[in-house]
Amino acid sequence: MALYLFCTFLVTNLIFMQTLADTSCTDCFTHSRAAYYPNSEEQGTDAGACGFGSFGATINGGDVSAASSLYRNGVGCGACYQVRCTNSGYCSNNGVTAVITDQGSSDNTDFILSKHAFSRMAQTTDAAASLLAIGVVDIEYRRVSCSYPDKNITIKIDESSNNPYYLAFVIWYQQGRRDITAVQLCETQNFECKLLDRSHGAVWTSTSPPSGPLSLRMLFSDEEEGEETWVVPANNIPGDWKAGETYDSGVQVNQ
Repeated sequence: MALYLFCTFLVTNLIFMQTLADTSCTDCFTHSRAAYYPNSEEQGTDAGACGFGSFGATINGGDVSAASSLYRNGVGCGACYQVRCTNSGYCSNNGVTAVITDQGSSDNTDFILSKHAFSRMAQTTDAAASLLAIGVVDIEYRRVSCSYPDKNITIKIDESSNNPYYLAFVIWYQQGRRDITAVQLCETQNFECKLLDRSHGAVWTSTSPPSGPLSLRMLFSDEEEGEETWVVPANNIPGDWKAGETYDSGVQVNQ
């Protein structure tokens, strides 16, 4: 009897530990559905809800996507996901890595991929044509690190900005698998910092921004791991910043 109780205890604990492992898995795939949007054979849309503009159409070679719940009120902008369809007759094992640049859903989908990205889930050109004909396919996806080896995080000043009264910008080449959940601008002389607003998507704004050269602080957060790290770029935004200009931060964040 004692041996039976001991074995039962071991089995129960193994099942409990396996359940914990399953619920905390950061590399596991989630099942869903994906569609594609038209006129995107070569690149994505330049009018995405993330506010990336033409950059959002060409980033990652045009392998981009709109997302529904993964958009997360703009926090999901710039995140990368491995997306692979599940039809073994048409679909490759690796699928495609897509960057979130827009918000949208269709027919219970989590992703509306560019046509370019949708086709890249297939094994062959003929298989891609078959997938496109189906239109909406079953998929599985997982969050993966974004990688831009030859690029630093870059600040693109929005065309609506007006120095020194209003500043809006987006962050290009967000690396790693963490989210940017907060941004501060700091005066480089007295180190006073101002927390910026996320106006929409990946667009950060400030009315009456600090004057002079500006030091940027970005909070990278991992919701699953519960980790947060403030990153301060090596390069400042110059005091004479101009609408439409881009500024290299001098840093990469591959976490």
